[in-house]
Amino acid sequence: MMKWQEAWETLIELEKRTAQLGSIGSLIGWDEQVNLPKGSAELRAQQQAALGEATHRAASDPKIGECLDVLGEVASYLSAEQKVVVREARKDFDRATRIPSDFVRRREEAQSRSYHAWVTARKSGDFEEFLPHLKSQLTFAHLEAEYLEAEDPYDYWIDRFDPGMTADRIQSLFTPLLKELKPLVETITGADVELPQDTFRGFPVDSQETFLREVVKSMGFNFDRGRIDTAVHPFCSGHPLDCRMTTRFDPDNPLDSLSSAMHETGHGLYEQGLPEDWLDTPMAQAVGMAVHESQARLWENQIGRSRPFWKHWEPRYRELFSKQLSAVDSDTLYRTVNRVALTPIRVDADEVTYNLHIMLRFELEKQLFSGEIKAGELPEAWNAASKKFLGFEPANHSEGCLQDVHWATGAFGYFPSYCTGNMIAAQLWYQLRSELPKLDEQLASGDCKPILEWLRQKVHNKGRLHSTPELVQKISGEELSPRFLVRYLQERYLPLYRA
Repeated sequence: MMKWQEAWETLIELEKRTAQLGSIGSLIGWDEQVNLPKGSAELRAQQQAALGEATHRAASDPKIGECLDVLGEVASYLSAEQKVVVREARKDFDRATRIPSDFVRRREEAQSRSYHAWVTARKSGDFEEFLPHLKSQLTFAHLEAEYLEAEDPYDYWIDRFDPGMTADRIQSLFTPLLKELKPLVETITGADVELPQDTFRGFPVDSQETFLREVVKSMGFNFDRGRIDTAVHPFCSGHPLDCRMTTRFDPDNPLDSLSSAMHETGHGLYEQGLPEDWLDTPMAQAVGMAVHESQARLWENQIGRSRPFWKHWEPRYRELFSKQLSAVDSDTLYRTVNRVALTPIRVDADEVTYNLHIMLRFELEKQLFSGEIKAGELPEAWNAASKKFLGFEPANHSEGCLQDVHWATGAFGYFPSYCTGNMIAAQLWYQLRSELPKLDEQLASGDCKPILEWLRQKVHNKGRLHSTPELVQKISGEELSPRFLVRYLQERYLPLYRA
């Protein structure tokens, strides 16, 4: 029988091999959305299938189970970080060994085809074209939950993205948030505050890119270990040593590229800040997607929409867009950055109404998994939910049930992480401000280093040492609660939208 030190070294070697195969998959997934020629989609589906099968084979290597059995008997000898690796490796191994290799191959291939079908359907607004792929992704999701003998398939997928969370736990956070959010949205959208509708038009894309790259660099993103490109849907993926981000550009919506870039940079900074000594092990993985989203939303919103941030960056913005901003004063610029208006598109939503979009999707996911609605009934169900949460129906399916990529790639249970992440971001924001009393002055001078150092210490370098609820409790001294988000939104937006 192996000695525990040998078992540990072997486990780390095998975990790193699995992680490196996974990072290759992430890289070709990035390439699929950024560079892949249109005629190469079928080849990429086959490549993803082959790589997914190889990664699954590595993750289910019997030697991993042998190492974990040995290490499980000597837990008292292990450090806190080693215990995290063993705990998470056991969960991953048990999952991998219960899912057939052929299933993984078929799912990976189907997800790649589904993504390309979604891109086409989203452009045309043809839901029927995408429907077979949606059905396929739902079937794969249910089958995987069955292989793991999950009591509730939807809870299984929520836990995959945010370990320890359930639909009931999320609902317990969303219900009081919605109670406060509805009247806040009504107050703001009903305020007699007019902003120019056609001012922000004709902003050259090359100048937009120049500006956002300067902002991203100032945030601390290491371009020697990452890059930013364009894609249909902004995202961040890759590896802490090779982090890939995307944004998108619209000459008539210049603030979108900036907010998207800051959002994805928040994700990228988290990845680049994971404990380097533990790379390619579970200890150097993010806690979950809610914490990941909290990092993205904090940079995008609490920081990127603040007065101190724009006090520093406004002169440079005007320098690049002097003609476009010649008739826009500073107050109007700031109000436009913080414009609140109901929109059918989630990624275009302001931070006040954004959470309504997430609650809409959460409700639909619950209904899809319970069987209350069938995949073919999604457009009608979406329109009804949109009416309930947003007050109107989308004009077409591209503005409705086809707008997001998540379901096309089987990412069910991910959407709640966005809203939970907003709550975490607000809760961290108040703790950050209490511990960095000169924060506004530092932001106004363009100095983001203290913020990044604080996040590195409190969040990034902790890896998976704590669960999401534990991490929030340790940082803020309080349990995760929606009240911090409500407080933040009231303090930021009510002064701007008082009649």
